Amino acid sequence: MPHHKSAAKRVITNERSRQRNIALRTRMRAALKAVREAGNRTQADTAYRQAVSVLDRVAAKGVIKKETASRHKSRLARFAATRPA
Repeated sequence: MPHHKSAAKRVITNERSRQRNIALRTRMRAALKAVREAGNRTQADTAYRQAVSVLDRVAAKGVIKKETASRHKSRLARFAATRPA
């Protein structure tokens, strides 16, 4: 239990941030999975564009690092390019 008023406020703030980060991370994982499970190239391209948007947003909010987002985007682009037409 926090002893100071500011520490008690931080507990509340940290919990809010944690919940927000969990939601963003879940959305990111779903977007990555959608690209991997795409059947053909057009579906993969559409899913890839959405995944890039989600990755950029998550990186901007500090949930993941910019370099991690870049690595995910690079690997997904290579994967989407190998999908059959």
